[in-house]
Amino acid sequence: MSRYNVPRLGKCATLLILVLLWASAAPIDARIDRDNGIVRVKSAVPMSEAISRIKADIAAKGIKFFDEIDQSKLAAGAGIKLRPSTLLVFGNPPLGTQFITSNPNAGLDWPVRLLLTQDDNGDVWAVWTDFDWIARRHNIHDRNAQFSMATTVVKSITSTITTK
Repeated sequence: MSRYNVPRLGKCATLLILVLLWASAAPIDARIDRDNGIVRVKSAVPMSEAISRIKADIAAKGIKFFDEIDQSKLAAGAGIKLRPSTLLVFGNPPLGTQFITSNPNAGLDWPVRLLLTQDDNGDVWAVWTDFDWIARRHNIHDRNAQFSMATTVVKSITSTITTK
């Protein structure tokens, strides 16, 4: 190996170590699956308290709350056992309808839907569709600031359940 390749290998190794450190520092309880646009945030509180906190924060922010759908209750009514699963539907029409003006098909993803679900271990998760993914899905390029605002708002709302 020549003396010129040694510094290059050292730089590559340093870069690799930095990338691995950065990746390991990412929050374990917040995950985005880039392939399907699903964002998951782990709750530090039980399902009922998570729902209460989120609904209270939505109201405090002046966001319109549309519906709460207890999917496990609906399943039980159909004779199907389902872990706790509740869908919250909310939004800010002056913000959300801007996406629909860019592409009417974006109405499939608006208003915002936030799923609270409990896994086999009893952990509660808040799950929603990543707004950048929604923008790509509907080929919307003229609402970057609005998508950024929607991301900021939903992260703020879900942050209410990440601590006891």
